[in-house]
Amino acid sequence: MSQATDVLVVGAGPTGLTLALQAHALGARVRIIDRRAELWRPSRALILHPRTLEVLRPLGVTEAILDRADTAPEVHLHLGARVVRVTLAGFALPDTAFPHLTLVRQTDIEDVLDRALAARGVVVERGTELVDLEHGPSGVRATIRSPAGLHDVDCTVVAGCDGPESTVRRLAGIAWRGKPYREEVVIADAEIDADLAPGVAHVAAARGGLVFLFSLGEKATWRILATRPAGHDLIHYGQPGPPVARAELQALLDAVGVDARITALAWSARYALQLGLASRFRQGPLFLAGDAAHVSSPGGGQGMNTGIQDAVNLGWKLACAAAASDPDLVLDSYDFERRPVVRQILRLTHLIFWGEASTGPLPSLLRGTIAPVGAPLIPVILGRRRLVAAGVRRVSQLRVAYPDSPLSVEGTPSLPGGPGAGHRLPDATVTTADGRHTRLHALLARPGFHVLLHRDAAPIEHESLGPHVAVHRLTSIPGTGIVVVRPDGYIGFRCGIADVVQLRSWLALAGAGAHALTATPDHRQ
Repeated sequence: MSQATDVLVVGAGPTGLTLALQAHALGARVRIIDRRAELWRPSRALILHPRTLEVLRPLGVTEAILDRADTAPEVHLHLGARVVRVTLAGFALPDTAFPHLTLVRQTDIEDVLDRALAARGVVVERGTELVDLEHGPSGVRATIRSPAGLHDVDCTVVAGCDGPESTVRRLAGIAWRGKPYREEVVIADAEIDADLAPGVAHVAAARGGLVFLFSLGEKATWRILATRPAGHDLIHYGQPGPPVARAELQALLDAVGVDARITALAWSARYALQLGLASRFRQGPLFLAGDAAHVSSPGGGQGMNTGIQDAVNLGWKLACAAAASDPDLVLDSYDFERRPVVRQILRLTHLIFWGEASTGPLPSLLRGTIAPVGAPLIPVILGRRRLVAAGVRRVSQLRVAYPDSPLSVEGTPSLPGGPGAGHRLPDATVTTADGRHTRLHALLARPGFHVLLHRDAAPIEHESLGPHVAVHRLTSIPGTGIVVVRPDGYIGFRCGIADVVQLRSWLALAGAGAHALTATPDHRQ
């Protein structure tokens, strides 16, 4: 690549920061800009799912995130006069290192990712916004406005991670199909006088909607998040709207039966909601990820998690495509793989939010009457560990797979058993060639492609495969097979024998061959 910058990332939220880390880890030269002059903004996302922690792990940031998080969050469900206690940890998920939901503020995640980028020499250029784009066969010329004025940036690709009203999406001419919700979210930081355990997330349901209370406030002790019918004034999606009066917030608490009094209000805002999807995620060298590509309700806590998973999928492809035998195939695979997944997630979040916040007769009846009556059954249902685990897998995107992707290849002869090409590599205890017992995901916790040789597979000279390809022999898995794992943790290639010709062909297809971009330092967890 001849340009000074390979990848220009627009937007430094969790999606943009992750994408920059992933692309940089695979050798790309990255710049990342954000129009916000300051790092802080109020956290709207507070949950990380197991799969999100898995895909972040090779980037060396999960330990720092978990240091700031609650990995065994307890939730008290206030349903009428009943209180049901639920622990969101210890799920029957033996194939992941993170069998729990993680309660952590979005601002903490952004801070960890920002610091990780800075440690690698990539500093977010704040107070800098994209103004215009010109692109052609030779690349992209982006005009940006910074405190120093207007100037041009030449790059190979642009990744738009700049939110629901994305400038990249507008300049790319990509259509947006969005529908506003009739409900809005109110967020506030406050001090509260109440007999509520501070280390517990409190969720109260009533006919009018839901109220969440977390002791994770950023300007005060408690964070209040509530749903209510939307107002008639215009609020820009993704941006905080007008503040909410203390009396209105108190009325929301009273309406769901929470015995709490707001004693001080530090900050509040209204947020408009919509269900939206870009018509495509790629237009030539311009790409969309996260909220720039899709937005949903907060139901199920999918927004930030889906954006991060977009980022790890796209980041390695932007870094490796130039070395691929068919660069467009690699780049097109991002839209091919992620859009079907996102469509399913949007349907799921819409259904969850309908039950949580819709003011229609049926959901209001479910929350206000049926839920309190059925509260004693909740511990019984939660005691069905397999049932709960299946639900967590679905919500946490542990079941996401890309079997029909052009990057998912089954070699000849076929490798019996599973998981197949395109599926997530599950975690398990394995034994390596030096006799060491370790967890598989820990062994693969560094950026790049990983070639897994079964016990009796023919040896492979890994030095000739490329700077971002590692080879591991697993003596605990019998047979002569081979499995190649992509940088985002999905299986790209499988074969019943360690055929070097087929292996090199797939590595060339993915852009992971010996002519890949210059290696960068290995940042292990």
